[in-house]
Amino acid sequence: MKPDYTKSTDGLIPVIIQDNITNVVLMLGYMNEEAFEKTQQEKRVTFFSRSKNRLWTKGEESGNFLNVNDILIDCDNDTILIKATPAGPTCHTGNDTCFNEKNTSVNFLTELETIIRDRKNNPTDKSYTSSLFAKGMNKIAQKVGEEAIELVIEAKDTNDELFMGEAADLLFHYLILLQAKNFTINDIVGILKARQK
Repeated sequence: MKPDYTKSTDGLIPVIIQDNITNVVLMLGYMNEEAFEKTQQEKRVTFFSRSKNRLWTKGEESGNFLNVNDILIDCDNDTILIKATPAGPTCHTGNDTCFNEKNTSVNFLTELETIIRDRKNNPTDKSYTSSLFAKGMNKIAQKVGEEAIELVIEAKDTNDELFMGEAADLLFHYLILLQAKNFTINDIVGILKARQK
């Protein structure tokens, strides 16, 4: 199937962007034929911006690209659904989605990853996370190992509060390790999802 741009007078058709892992609807934009072709070729979502009156690749300024996993066209050929992996928050407000869906666990982890990535790329002396990145991969990997051992020790006891605290510490340091290796939690979820099949 191919999009039918003749159904609207301006040659634009709506495009729904959905998170490839969580299935959360991230945003709605519009494409003309040129934007659609560029999106297919580059595997990054490019819209036709009605306010800028030009092609606009999502993330061209912020770096929060939408990397294409799949493109679906509806039965009338006048709406596109793109399943994408976001490289950061989708909305200009900093939220993961333009539809104000927040406070989910997945959204919080994405926000935390964004903060960790910022501490990596824009280090500050006052940041513990920045100091870990400065010490290098060996120190980061060592911290993950230490936190894993501490979690195992607490798992054998009955203090739920200490166990949950160590679980949070391990997850936090694991996210730092992923960033150090230039991966995200979505990359790991993708592997788990593929294994489920």
